[in-house]
Parts: sequence; structure tokens; C-alpha cells
Amino acid sequence: MEAVVLGSGTSTGVPCLGIDYPAEFLADPRNHRTRPSLAVLGREATLLVDCTPDLRTQLLREGIRRVDAVVLTHSHADHMMGMDDLRPLCRVLGRPMPIYTHQRYLDDVRRVFPYAFRSFPEGIEVPRFDLAEMPDRLEVGDIQAERLDVLHGDWPVLALRIADFAYVTDVSAIPPPAWRRLQGLKTLILDAVRRRPHPNHFHLERALEVAAELRAQTTYLTHLCDEFDHGPTEARLPPGVRLAYDGLRIPL
Repeated sequence: MEAVVLGSGTSTGVPCLGIDYPAEFLADPRNHRTRPSLAVLGREATLLVDCTPDLRTQLLREGIRRVDAVVLTHSHADHMMGMDDLRPLCRVLGRPMPIYTHQRYLDDVRRVFPYAFRSFPEGIEVPRFDLAEMPDRLEVGDIQAERLDVLHGDWPVLALRIADFAYVTDVSAIPPPAWRRLQGLKTLILDAVRRRPHPNHFHLERALEVAAELRAQTTYLTHLCDEFDHGPTEARLPPGVRLAYDGLRIPL
């Protein structure tokens, strides 16, 4: 089993439109970051975490041809606007795609993708979603994911723990119940959107503080903007802390 970082960038992606970047920055493929998402590849199933606007490109790049369920951490555009790309994967699955999210975001999915729940004449293909609230523990094939609840400003966001691995994207505060379950990890992927403080995300300094307190063996920082030049930035990080990048594969 392994986790694949499909996207490690912030909501605009990196490079960002309208900005000229140094050739040296663009020469490092790790500085090309699609929107933030993750796939967990089990022996029996694949669990997708979030559906970014880059989803089709991400799955093709990683050779992922089947998805068995989706966890939508929250309904911001950079995490859900690729859900139409699930259309052919519903056909592969042979049934509506199971989508699990926070109770607060069920209506957002229905509002943005109303056609996924309507009837159409034969020959018209649309994505089909089997939408449900994320349970405390989700089993998808041989993947067992534990629900953790964190905060992204005023928005509740789902984080996941799978064995000794955890994925915490879009976070500004970790309540005590989730904090306790983030102890004893081998690998943690954690939000660190930029260098300056942000009201709705951990910035670099805060993410490093949290990483030091949680003490995972390895912490990868994700949801990264273009303030992070991968090589020079990672060289200055504390031991055990690294930058995630698109295509990073982590054994579970």
C-alpha cells in the first residue's frame, strides 16, 4: 500500500498565471505543483482524497485507472471542481462513485453538480455520485481510513489517518481529539501554504512548530505556493521535515 501525492500546490497551482519566474525555478520539476490532492493505493482498492481542477492530468500522470471511493475534505474550488472528471471512472467502477464528505458540504456537491443526481435519456453520460457523510472509520477494500476533524479558518475540514500515516491539508487549527490521533505517526503530510502568516492555513513557521510537537518520523509540507523553491527551501528545513512534490510516493 502507498500514498501518492497527486498535487502539492496551493489553490492557484504553481507556476501561477500572470507571473514571470526565473528559469532556475522552472527548471526544477518539483516546483511545478498542481492543486492539492492525494491517492491511497491499496492492494484491493484506490481511495482518492479530493478532486482538484487538475484531476484528469494527475491520474493520467500517475497511471491510476480506477478509483473506488472519494473523500472530499471540503468544498472549496481547488478541492472539488474536478469531480466531473470522475465520469469515466464511474463507468469503470460500474456504479455511482461513493463520495464521502463532511455533513456541511453535502449540499454544496448537489448544488455544483446537480446533473450527477438527475435522470437523462439513454446515451447521455454524466458522473454519478453516491453521496454520504464521512463516517468515523471508512473501509474501502483493504484501506481503513480514520476521520479526523480540523479547522480551516471557520470551515471544518476532514483529515485522515491510515495506519501510521496522516494527511492534513487546509488547516489553521487542530482540535484536541484530532491532535491526539496525530501522535505516533511514521509519516505526516501537513499544510504550509506560504511563508507569511495566513488566517486560514498554517504558514511555514507554524507548520514547523506543529511538526516539532507532533514528532512524526517524517513530515512533508504541502499546499505550497510559489514562495518555495524546492531545493533551496528543503535544504534549510529541520531534520525530518521535507517538502512534498507532485508524484511523491510514500509506502504505508
